Amino acid sequence: MGGAKSKESIDGGEAMKAGSTPEGKPLKPCCACPETRRARDECIVQNGEEACTELIQAHKECMKKMGFNL
Repeated sequence: MGGAKSKESIDGGEAMKAGSTPEGKPLKPCCACPETRRARDECIVQNGEEACTELIQAHKECMKKMGFNL
């Protein structure tokens, strides 16, 4: 309860740095790009890594945009 943040602070407000949380803490790789990570992981489990190259690449691109060096 008492720690509600405005939509602006949750969305990053004016200029949230890539690879950081709204509070300014460094973003951990495990928490970045959850949508692409989930899709990539499900594809790999169901179809094998070779069949998921597009999803793997999409997740890598998302991670790079978040400031991670792969």
